[in-house]
Amino acid sequence: MSKLCLAVLISIQLICPAFLYAETPSASQTAPQQPTEVVVQDFEFGNLINNLNAESGGWDSDPEDNTADCVPELVPNEGLTGSKFALKLTYDVDSPDPAANGFWTKLNELDASGYDHLEFDVKGDREKGFSSVFKVELKSFKDAERMEKLKGGFVVTDVESDWKHVSIPLNNFTGILNFSDPEIWKNPMVAFKNLDELVIVFEDRRVTKKEGALYFDNFKFTKTGTPGPSAVDSPARVIPKTPMWMEGPEYAKFLIKRLGGYPKQTLVKKEFPKDDREFLMEVARDTWRYFDEMVDKEHHLVLDMIQLGKETPVAEDGWVGDYTNVTNVGLYLMVLVSASDLGFIDKAEAVKRIKNAIAGMRKLEHHSSGFPYNYYDTTTLEKTSYFVSFVDSSWLAAGLVVAKNAFPEEVGKDCDDYLKTFNFNFFYDPVERQMCHGFYGHMNQYSNYHYGAFFSETRMGSYLAIGRGEVPLEHWFHTFRTFPENFTWQFMEPINRSKKIVLGVEYYDGYYEWKKLKYVPSWGGSCFEALMPAMVLDEAGLAPEGLGMNDRHHVEGHILYTLGELKYPVWGMSPCAIPEGGYSEYGAKPFGSKGYKEGVVSPHASILALEIAPEIVTANMRRLIERYPIYGEYGFYDAVNPVSGLVAYRYLALDQGMILITLNNYLNQGAIRKRFNQDPLNEKARPILTEEKLFEPKQGMAATKKK
Repeated sequence: MSKLCLAVLISIQLICPAFLYAETPSASQTAPQQPTEVVVQDFEFGNLINNLNAESGGWDSDPEDNTADCVPELVPNEGLTGSKFALKLTYDVDSPDPAANGFWTKLNELDASGYDHLEFDVKGDREKGFSSVFKVELKSFKDAERMEKLKGGFVVTDVESDWKHVSIPLNNFTGILNFSDPEIWKNPMVAFKNLDELVIVFEDRRVTKKEGALYFDNFKFTKTGTPGPSAVDSPARVIPKTPMWMEGPEYAKFLIKRLGGYPKQTLVKKEFPKDDREFLMEVARDTWRYFDEMVDKEHHLVLDMIQLGKETPVAEDGWVGDYTNVTNVGLYLMVLVSASDLGFIDKAEAVKRIKNAIAGMRKLEHHSSGFPYNYYDTTTLEKTSYFVSFVDSSWLAAGLVVAKNAFPEEVGKDCDDYLKTFNFNFFYDPVERQMCHGFYGHMNQYSNYHYGAFFSETRMGSYLAIGRGEVPLEHWFHTFRTFPENFTWQFMEPINRSKKIVLGVEYYDGYYEWKKLKYVPSWGGSCFEALMPAMVLDEAGLAPEGLGMNDRHHVEGHILYTLGELKYPVWGMSPCAIPEGGYSEYGAKPFGSKGYKEGVVSPHASILALEIAPEIVTANMRRLIERYPIYGEYGFYDAVNPVSGLVAYRYLALDQGMILITLNNYLNQGAIRKRFNQDPLNEKARPILTEEKLFEPKQGMAATKKK
């Protein structure tokens, strides 16, 4: 066919109904139809080898615990038409130690992306008794190396003594989604392409009866055509943002009119004071300009980010991020207090802006729990996410606490009234005794993920929730200081991991050691995870042998690793913008349980350590400015690749906020931290800081680097 004929055919197809040109395909041309279901295990073979020719069996979280187990056996199926055999699981999780067990069946990398539900039949044993609740999990390989699996779970309830058919949308297994994969955001079902395992789980803290038996049959994946909502869905946008369609620089200029100003140039040349305190004040003043100007004048919400063009601020390679996140608002409240402390605005102006920001938030649609959704459009006030986030909500609450105690007479009631709408028990999982990442409002379902690592930015939210009396004190000790030795994905094996009792709670401690530094690791080894909570928690003062010492050791180790091992000329790695575009996690790998990659340095990561190592941090700030074009009208840009020298000409409210709040704490003797710590919530929570020593000597195994 000639190019002209092909073009004509395409044109016809674009303007004509299909029946005018479509031909009926022959049998040989018809693509094979995928079956509407694939049966994983119906037990009709009379053994535990499943229909995928893969093995199955029972499992126990602690094989050495003789008081708990799960025994699978095949029995004649009674009461279910068309089935000869069923699986009987006799379980026991009645143990003095934490207990979990169940059943697994391998899926041989099954591609279930063309299906939308997992279905099976279940009933309880009327004579032996049974739990009416259990969990079913799906596992998948995250990457080609297969060093880590993704796991999604769904809790089945209301099991009865008669057969019940269970049909679970695959979209409900949110933990199996690798949100860093761009394809997931286009089609979440691709997460089910290489399934590894299906698991039934009985947990001592979840089951309604700790001993009993359940029967299962007919595990299968089905295609119903109604997959239901997914974790990557976004709310429909119905309010027009502009009177006519705009894009590129034209659209940016429209948005800039709603702001208090905008940078005039991307790169600036300026002489900085030689005196370190004056230098830090200069950086603080420039950083404040972001929050002075990047706020929607009508709705008083701070913008999440802006990207400047390399040649000129408003260009095709730049954009204005006309949305906000609730952490941004929490930090913005602390920034306004900081601006008053530093003399950039007077008290009256700070109070006015705080009131406006709170009023702007109260106008937004909130979830029925009382918490805000995670993202909103700053021009239309529409929610742009269905997700309700624990960590982001906790930083909003922290900002309200700081503002309340900074100006109690002026904004105390506004802050208290808003805080009263929050109850952090909403995020607490009493089975795991950890905080869920959040809640999908449109799915009416919690995230499958929990904040399991103790040394992370989320510890501030846990402290706040305990202090408010909304979650039990034991929660603090059921986040992992170190993970069990059999978690082989860890970068190192823990030293002295053993049981310990603090404040009446039994838990496991332990630590890592690198270059003779002892420390409890974060998840990724980033400065953000390690040091952000210290902006408001007095870890150095209240926990000098606990979190305060851990903070210091992370800073020392981060510097040794970055300058010594990687041979970078500058240091400071955390999640940040990527100079080539996008956003990613970075960290000093030995200081994370899993460990993020290296490659990009972010100024905020170094500045977070200012109160711990002021001279070293200040020298690093000066070195960044001297070596790279990383300083603009609003202070430090977000990131630089220290090898290539490429700079991300982006300002993020999150990172700018951490910079300014830390500078205020250093220049004004912990001004923000003092406001937070004078709140009554600290009376209940303070002992969890003061009573735990992290590195008490015990006998144990030495940490070894994984090959």
